[in-house]
Amino acid sequence: MRTLTVWRFPDAGGAEEALHILETLQKQELIVVHDGAVLTWAEGDTKPKTKQLHSMTGAGAMGGAFWGFLLGLIFLVPLLGLAVGAAGGALAGSLTDVGIDDDFIRQVREQVTPGTSALFVLTSDAVQDKVAAAFEGRQMELVSTNLTAEQDAKLREAFGD
Repeated sequence: MRTLTVWRFPDAGGAEEALHILETLQKQELIVVHDGAVLTWAEGDTKPKTKQLHSMTGAGAMGGAFWGFLLGLIFLVPLLGLAVGAAGGALAGSLTDVGIDDDFIRQVREQVTPGTSALFVLTSDAVQDKVAAAFEGRQMELVSTNLTAEQDAKLREAFGD
């Protein structure tokens, strides 16, 4: 099962650092990173900067349209020329099936602010104790996930939440 998670970092560089850790963990076959996006929001900027990850596994990546649409919905950033009308509404409605709903959007929008960064990542096959150990001591906060309640509790316990 794939899991979409959003991690918030208290500084503009935290998400990039976390991405490097995930890349190392993937090379060690401790997690599979399918796709993602890094969002950095420097103090004083009016809006965040986003960068889609290059697909780290090839097949099954979400693609730029998904990340552009999702981040556009959350941060009201222009959507690469997409007109938000009936088609945009239908796409937004279909995202609720994977836990991307108004609550998700509100949570991320409230917590990712100027001076912070966020990592949006689609993963699977994580060796949770090893992944948790690699991030131990880092300041980060799980904003949202579509993990089961049991998985979420274990993850929060591992990161001291």
